[in-house]
Amino acid sequence: MTQLTPFHIAFPVRDIAEARAFYGHVMACPEGRSAEHWVDFDLYGHQIVAHHQPGMDRPPTHHNPVDGHDVPVPHFGVVLDMDQFDVLAARLKVAGIAFVIEPHIRFKGEVGEQATMFFLDPSGNALEFKAFRDRAMLFAK
Repeated sequence: MTQLTPFHIAFPVRDIAEARAFYGHVMACPEGRSAEHWVDFDLYGHQIVAHHQPGMDRPPTHHNPVDGHDVPVPHFGVVLDMDQFDVLAARLKVAGIAFVIEPHIRFKGEVGEQATMFFLDPSGNALEFKAFRDRAMLFAK
């Protein structure tokens, strides 16, 4: 398998301290560089940057039906190993995070079978984390 390079995404948050608490403590993302209005986090080797957006309420979301669930759009996340997925799901449950879509197996018995879960950060940004027993199924049709 080709080694993947880290992606970078910047996203709005209503409060930097709140983002630090969620991404730094709940998600256990090491913090990188920061300034008064932004902070970098290491999300499983990927650089995500929370930028303060004054007056932010909740980002607009749309939902698309996927395998019987309403998937929030936009969203971002990481494809994890199954063990990492289980550890993260357990940590989120202990932290009392409300799931938009509970951890479950999607497309069971089909090509692309995967574990998936959706939840929101405190600013309302939707995140999806997923895992495949066979990562070769990531782009399978």
